[in-house]
Amino acid sequence: MSPSGHFPPAPTRPLPQDAVDRPLAGFTRDYADGEAVPRHAHARAQLLYATRGIMRIETDAAAYVVPPGRALWVPAAVPHVTAMQGAVAMRALFLRADAARAGPGGVTVLPVSPLLRELILAACSEPLEWDEAGRGGHLAALILDEIARAPALPLGVPALRDPRLRRLAAALRADPARDADMESLAAECGASARTLTRLFRRETGMSFGRWRQMLRLSEAAALLAQGVPPARAAAAVGYASAPAFGAAFRAAFGITPGAGQDSQPR
Repeated sequence: MSPSGHFPPAPTRPLPQDAVDRPLAGFTRDYADGEAVPRHAHARAQLLYATRGIMRIETDAAAYVVPPGRALWVPAAVPHVTAMQGAVAMRALFLRADAARAGPGGVTVLPVSPLLRELILAACSEPLEWDEAGRGGHLAALILDEIARAPALPLGVPALRDPRLRRLAAALRADPARDADMESLAAECGASARTLTRLFRRETGMSFGRWRQMLRLSEAAALLAQGVPPARAAAAVGYASAPAFGAAFRAAFGITPGAGQDSQPR
């Protein structure tokens, strides 16, 4: 990002999966804890999924926490940065333009059902130019059906552009339970509370309090998706009251924290 807050064009990272003449292609790569893929874009849509570890993916518009049990749909040509939390076993799919019509129009978090999980793993084990009349073709058809059926999960947190806001966001992501007021945070960021409040409104259309709540709930959803009990997830992101956490979670996502837990086998 430039000092003015504008994003430069993202370089493309051409891969064989971006060009193969198949509706979709699997991509398998393991990453170490703390490893990152710099800002880039791909010619094809991607379904980014990991069987192990957490991917923190940021587009120019929002930041997403993607644990096992969730996947991130990234349309073609959308710039994004991916950072790994823990050892990450990425098992992704690249989709040709015609196949990508099965997915959402924008960047979206999708739940990964046990069936879709196994289909992704099977597709990643296929050769790049799989037999369209054989097993690979059947897998692709089922995968596209599952993607089309998957409900969108509202788990994105609006991204921030101003360097002072980005410093504040990094501090709160590192410790979402931190109970610091705007004045304290502003002093750390080298700006006044009034300035940061104005910047939050201008960049996100919401108050700082609302943005912080979205951040906390997104982090909690990632914990729940890993099987962390709701009470522990609530405490980890700063909720002293389990009922208050439950009410906020239901209001944001339309489900209870218990329903947000991931029950699929590891």
